[in-house]
Amino acid sequence: MDPQILEAITAGTPGAAAATEVAPSARTLEKAELTEAFDPSCLKWSNIDWIVLTWMVVMHAGALAAPFFFTWSALGITVLLHWATCSLGICLGYHRYLSHRSFKLRTPARFVTLLIGAISGEGSPLMWAATHRMHHHKSDQDGDPHSPLEGAWWSHILWLFVKHDAKLREVLFRHYAPDLAKDKMLMFFEKTYFSILVLTGIGLYLAGGLPWLLWGLCLRMVLAYHSTWFVNSATHLWGYRNYETTDQSRNLWWVALFAYGEGWHNNHHAHQHLARAGHKWWEVDPTFMAIRVLQFVGLAYDVDDRLPEEIHKAQHQAA
Repeated sequence: MDPQILEAITAGTPGAAAATEVAPSARTLEKAELTEAFDPSCLKWSNIDWIVLTWMVVMHAGALAAPFFFTWSALGITVLLHWATCSLGICLGYHRYLSHRSFKLRTPARFVTLLIGAISGEGSPLMWAATHRMHHHKSDQDGDPHSPLEGAWWSHILWLFVKHDAKLREVLFRHYAPDLAKDKMLMFFEKTYFSILVLTGIGLYLAGGLPWLLWGLCLRMVLAYHSTWFVNSATHLWGYRNYETTDQSRNLWWVALFAYGEGWHNNHHAHQHLARAGHKWWEVDPTFMAIRVLQFVGLAYDVDDRLPEEIHKAQHQAA
């Protein structure tokens, strides 16, 4: 895990004190509980999250129906929302900003970015970030929420259907997002996440009827879901490696294409805190381009835009 994130989890950041309130023995038990909670053996009929499963079935059914209700305006809103929710909301907001703290955002940009991340339908910002940090901490080991070593389908989608109660979510936040769990803006989205999705659907229907609903909500979400899920599954199975890491992360060009640069996954796992995922000239990273635009207009700052060779050179000079 990124040392800066690990430091935030263990000490020295707002909210981290909450983690120290639990006795060491209790923390050990909680870690074991988290590892067990994300094990494939927990996927059984008595422990299925029926809300998530029903939502996914409905979204996929709507996506299959969308071509029969085609309009050019529906296609346009789908393309626009796919880029906004995936690249700006998930890749830039949830992932590089919130989970890895690769840069900072001014308050207006922070709110808008997290809002469109919520509209993506991939979960609340806090839950997404905490789960992702756990993935990096346990990558391709016991406790990784979605390792393809447990099965390609498990890492791609099945892991989402395991039910996690409020108590387990609190444990997850305490261990992997103590620096975020007290954030008022994040708690706002934690409470309003599902309402935001419902209002998005209503807004699309009122604006463009059934075509906008099926294309702008269902089809757009399904395409976004699978592009994100391929980062969890495909980029730990296929592709090339620029760096030796302790996991099976790979760089995969077609995932990078569909996931706005996130497919350069081995680069990211090797250098998690960097704002850019593409490290070679041919590794195009649209999300980093968006970060650059925000930086240019003053909405993003303290961007860690270094390349690995620059880091190594600075370390060598310091030594």
